[in-house]
Amino acid sequence: MEIIQIVAIGIICVIILSLFRENFEDVAIIISLSASILIFFIIVPKISNIIAVLNTIANKSGINSIYVKTILKIIGVAYIAELGVQISNDAGEKNIATKVELAGKIIIIFLSLPIIIALVDTIVSILP
Repeated sequence: MEIIQIVAIGIICVIILSLFRENFEDVAIIISLSASILIFFIIVPKISNIIAVLNTIANKSGINSIYVKTILKIIGVAYIAELGVQISNDAGEKNIATKVELAGKIIIIFLSLPIIIALVDTIVSILP
């Protein structure tokens, strides 16, 4: 029941932040960042299990593993970028958050190009 741990960390962090944010902004940012990293490390084992299951499904279905790996990379970039955006927003750096979000979107488009090309090739080969 990792969700109970995660929610408890979140609630404790929010309470501590409400006490420190006004007078000790630097400490509040460190606490927030530490809680985010701790929560991330709690969920990492779940991510590896998800990847293993998706690879098994792809192997059984005959889907090219390159496509599965690409999709997993895209999902990873989306989550990591979102984490960076949220941390930047928590620190009050909205400009940096915007740039991280833009970079994440551009990287996702770049990673998806091989899948888009394969899809277009498949469509073109089907058309008379």
